[in-house]
Formats: sequence, structure tokens, C-alpha cells
Amino acid sequence: MHRPSRLTLCSLVFVVGSVAAVHACAQAPAASRGERVAALLPEIDKMYTELAGKEHLPGLVYGVVLDGKLVHMRPLGLADVERKTPVTGSTEFRIASMSKSFVAMAALKLRDAGKLRLDDPVADYLPEVRRVQLPTSDSPALTIRHLTTMTTGLPEDNPWGDRQMAVPNARLEQLVGAGLSFSNTPGQTFEYSNLGYILLGKVVSKVSGMRFQDYVTREILRPLGMHNTRWEYTQAAPGKLALGYRWDRDHWEAEPILSDGDGAAMGGLITTADDFARYVAFHLDAWPARNDPERGPLRRATVREMHLPQAFAGLSTKATLSDMTTPNPTVSFYSHGLVWQRDSRNVVSSGHSGGLPGFGSQYRFAPDHGVGVFAFTNLRYGPVYGPTAKALAMLVERAELGPRPIPVSPILATRHGQVAQLVQSWDVALASAIAADNLFLDRSREDWIAHAREKLEPIGKITSVGPIKADNRLRGSFPLVGERGTVNVAFTLTPEREPKVQEITLTPAKQ
Repeated sequence: MHRPSRLTLCSLVFVVGSVAAVHACAQAPAASRGERVAALLPEIDKMYTELAGKEHLPGLVYGVVLDGKLVHMRPLGLADVERKTPVTGSTEFRIASMSKSFVAMAALKLRDAGKLRLDDPVADYLPEVRRVQLPTSDSPALTIRHLTTMTTGLPEDNPWGDRQMAVPNARLEQLVGAGLSFSNTPGQTFEYSNLGYILLGKVVSKVSGMRFQDYVTREILRPLGMHNTRWEYTQAAPGKLALGYRWDRDHWEAEPILSDGDGAAMGGLITTADDFARYVAFHLDAWPARNDPERGPLRRATVREMHLPQAFAGLSTKATLSDMTTPNPTVSFYSHGLVWQRDSRNVVSSGHSGGLPGFGSQYRFAPDHGVGVFAFTNLRYGPVYGPTAKALAMLVERAELGPRPIPVSPILATRHGQVAQLVQSWDVALASAIAADNLFLDRSREDWIAHAREKLEPIGKITSVGPIKADNRLRGSFPLVGERGTVNVAFTLTPEREPKVQEITLTPAKQ
């Protein structure tokens, strides 16, 4: 359970039968979110430094994004071994499959503009797909949604797909038009497909009327201020490109860098730590849902849609907390260009890994907690994946960031005071005004009075009513504070136009 970062007692005192408020707050100094994160950074630095030495990483850069800001960034090693060029925050790394979320975002932006629908058949946009024979006679049509969620039925193709980035459209059309082999029927199950995202890039190109690279750059990268993010490595700023390597026995060997091509939707994007921090901040800013003006290249609702689970991808029963010993099973789904994960403590995270000959990358962010971590290296499939996930887990678990509070809706705020009165008085007029039809059918008024007395008498005279914590717009809880203890009150409202109280629970707080 999350403990408050600041010891605060804010009481709202009610006189039975009327609402009277007395606000009093006593505060004791405590570390801020930023200070608690900063306290863990030396341990995270040590972890990445040891990783770089153990795994022979030529260069590495990693960063922590908190509440919309890059609060920590550290470069290590060399971007160019031969020239001894050090890595910096402006070094340009190819981020491989982390590119996929940008292409999915482009497809969703076109969907929002009414240019396509996710359930449209891919063959409506790519004529060569019309010649593809699906694996069974009862297979559903291959759709854009299947492409974004990795449910195409195409086989896992990482070794092959990693070499297809520079393939031109004519060759891709020939490849697809000649027929494809499927491991499953479309829509049946998750299976990682680079070819599926290559096809998604072609759909974006067809619908937007420009190369998908140009659409992503114009409509997503530049509005986010990602001015040093590009697709073609030869366009990198002088001296800024991280060259890719593999470790061969006792030395680094340079890997050929693939040029941008029509297959680059599967993994061709090149970016910097400074730029990518803006992208992570954009994802985090989509939560929670609220009434603020829209500021991004996509609506917040669309970004949140990207994060939601779509296709079951795996269950890890042996996963642990960041201490590497405490069990913490996790379940994973593929979303739209992102991997969604929920652990046994109900912590949700999203992100994606990337790997190509010469490069490895990973980013993970916890949208409810407002924090994210990313790392890039220029070693062939450099293993930054586990450490980056561990760094995020450390911050969530040990910096005690806690889920960001859900805004309290006006109706929930109104019912807060009324429910506090009701459970103390069971006033007939008040109950008639706020109780749903079921409340006194499920339990009579007399039973409610007896139940409330049983729960409240042990804590003595009620001295204050604590602030409400929203679970959502129509459900919340608050403490009733008495002379000898506290009872937590939770209530749920109905879906009616004027939401009424349909459920109340009274639970003694643990001392």
C-alpha cells in the first residue's frame, strides 16, 4: 500500500443533520517526489555502469522522465569507437522496434481524422494483399487492427525482419503479391510480426499521400519538438551518429548500418535521449483523463487507447519485485505498437524494446505513476531490456511515487458530504434525496442503522471527515475519524442522469 509522501491531516468536520466545515491541516516536512527519485539515482547509475562493463557496451545513454520532465540523463562510453567520440544526450541512436509505436500512432491519427477505420481490410488499401491466400477458408479478412496489435497470423520473424528495413516498395509488393505463409488465422492470437508493421507503414503512406516517414515526422515528431529525430542515418548531425557494433571475442566489430527504406516502419527511427524524453513525457501526459485543453499532436484519449491491452501476450509467474526475490507475477498484452503489463500489485506499465544488428533499446513508463525510463546502446541487441524494466520498478516501488490521484468529479464531491451525514444520521429526507432504489431494498433502513452503529460506536464521537479519494468519477472512499479510531467509508453511484448512492461499505481502519 502506498504511504503518503507528506504527513497531512486535513479534516472536514460535520455536524449531524447539517454540513458544517472546519478545515485544518497539520504538515510535517517530507521528501518530494523528485527528491525520492533522486535518492535512487546513484543505485540506478551503478546498475547501468556495471551492465556496460559486463556486456561490453560500446556506448550507452539512459534517462528518467518524471512528471513531464527529463530529471536524469547519463551518457556512458563511445558513439564511435574508432574516433573515440563520446556518447552525449544529443547522440543519435537507432531505436529499432521502439519505432513501431510511432507508426501505430500515425495510423490512429489518420483514424481520428476519418481517413481510415481500424477494422478496414488491409486489402482495401494495398492491392497486393488481395492476392494473399489466408490460411483457412473461414479466416477473417486481415485488418488494420490486426497489423497494429500483432494479431495478423503471420509468423514471428525477428531474425528475418531485422534485415528488411531498406527493402523498396516494389520488392515488398512482389513479396506480398506472391503469397504469404501464416502460422495462425488472423485475429486468433498475438505473434510478433515485423512484416505486419511494414504493411502498416505502407497503409499509412497510402492513406496520407506521402511516405509514412514524412507523415510521422510532420505530424508527430516536429509537433513534439523532436527536431533531432530522423529515419536516414546519413542525415544525422556531424559527429552525432552512434555507430553500431558487435562484441567479437575481445574487440568491437562495426555492424553495417541499414539505410532508410520502405520497410523502416518495423524499426528504422533514429533519435536522441533529449528528443525521446519528450515522447515519453507525451505518453505520460495523457493520464489521467481530464478537461484540460488538448496540447498534443494526438488527442489524449487516443494516446490512452494506445496503452490499453489488446492481445494477450504472456503470463510470467516467476517475475519478482525489483529486489529480485519477492514474487510479483505479471501479465502482458500487446496494445497498439506498445506492450502493456500489469503486475500482482496492480501497477500498470507500457513500453517497447528494440533490437537490430548494432543496436539495443528499451523504454518503460508507468502512466498512473507519472514516471518512465529509457535506454539506448550501440551494441548488437544490447541487453538493456531487463535493467530498464528494473529501474522503473525501483522507482515505482521504492520512491513511493504512488498512483497519481484521479480528479474528483463534482457529483462525487457532492455525495461525499451527503454520505458522511447519512451514515451518521440515516435522516429520512436525506436518504430519499440521494439513495438509489436498491439501497433500502438490499438492506432495510433499520438494518442500516444497526449496521452503522456496530461499525461506528467503537471509534466514539465523530470528530472529522477526511477528504475523498476517487476510484473513478462515480466511486470513492473517505475516512470517518472518531475519538478512538477511524472507519473507512466507500460508496458507489448509479449510472442515472442524477447519480444516486447504490452501495455503501463501512470498514474499520487498521490501527
